[in-house]
Amino acid sequence: MDYTLNQLRIFLKVAQTGSITRAAEELNLSQPAVSIQLRNFQRQFEIPLTEFLHKRLYITDFGKEIALAAENILQEAYAINYKSHQYKGQLSGRLRISVVSTGKYVMPYFLTGFLQLHTGVELALDVTNRARVLESLQQNEIDFALISLMPAPGLAIEKEALIQNRLYLVGNQSVTQDSAASPKKMLEQLPLIFRESGSATRMVMEQFIEKKQWPVQKKMVLTSNEAVKQAVLAGLGFAVMPLIGIRNELENGQLRIIPVKGLPIRSEWNLVWLSGKKLSPVALAYLNHLRNEKNSIIQDHFRWVEDFK
Repeated sequence: MDYTLNQLRIFLKVAQTGSITRAAEELNLSQPAVSIQLRNFQRQFEIPLTEFLHKRLYITDFGKEIALAAENILQEAYAINYKSHQYKGQLSGRLRISVVSTGKYVMPYFLTGFLQLHTGVELALDVTNRARVLESLQQNEIDFALISLMPAPGLAIEKEALIQNRLYLVGNQSVTQDSAASPKKMLEQLPLIFRESGSATRMVMEQFIEKKQWPVQKKMVLTSNEAVKQAVLAGLGFAVMPLIGIRNELENGQLRIIPVKGLPIRSEWNLVWLSGKKLSPVALAYLNHLRNEKNSIIQDHFRWVEDFK
């Protein structure tokens, strides 16, 4: 057999997600690239690793065993790298963080300095929806999670607050001052665009609409903040969106905030971890770095948020 670590990594991610598309997104690869590597990996086995039924991907029993072996092999490969860095006196290991999709506009700025200081640290960053983030946290699969809407009280967590999160009603550049005067009338003409079920943005948006009793006759559901933004830019409707993800579009006039009493909705971005969790040396070092550098990072990268009241 002549499989590579990259093929093992790709097959393991496909097995974990149950989807070539989602595996490609989480690995930052194109879907064709994942499909090709998966096909090349399969050619080395006489027994199928996957099967498609009714256009859905399933991992065979044999494939599940190979996925488990792949995970063990990759862990050993990581261990070799870590030992090499430790021998040279460098901090090494994996830092595992799961981030809600909108958090991708926040988290990188709080990671860059730490990773530049500690080149032996490997980052495993999963960007997904809130339901999956909380599942990873509850199953103790990650060191930290970045969320803006805190989980139910049944999950005991500790947190480190980062920056404020604000959500506004936005439309594209065709929104005029007159049309913005009545959000109810606007929503009678164009749909309100929602995130998928399980999204924190979706949850707070629905709570606000219920409170305002807006006449939402039509709605569109999209599965990422970026998709919602593109739909609003194209004039397909309006959306309640986090400020952090629309800075450029607001500054160049492509999107406009529609003033509505009760908005913005305010919350905080929090880095959270399980209460009582014994943090690894890498995770503990990162938490200490974050506490020491947080204010500087906010001043350098997020002062612009205060321009929007």
